[in-house]
Amino acid sequence: MFPAADRVGKLTVFNNIKTAVKAWSPLADVVFVPHTEEEYNRLVAALDALIDEVGEDEAHPLASLMEILGVLIEHYENAYVPELTG
Repeated sequence: MFPAADRVGKLTVFNNIKTAVKAWSPLADVVFVPHTEEEYNRLVAALDALIDEVGEDEAHPLASLMEILGVLIEHYENAYVPELTG
């Protein structure tokens, strides 16, 4: 519809991706989808360290990272950890 606006939008996305690539390398060892128990344990350790740092401060710059790690851990547990019955 609006070719010029579309190009500007694509350029913005491209620049955001370039920025993300630069920022991702240091984070890739901390933020990942766990597929093994060892990876799961690494995520749990990272989350524990974040909890110590962030506490309950929802305005902390790392609070959203803590939430993301929690979601990744929960996903692993739902897929691989049997529920206790009884």
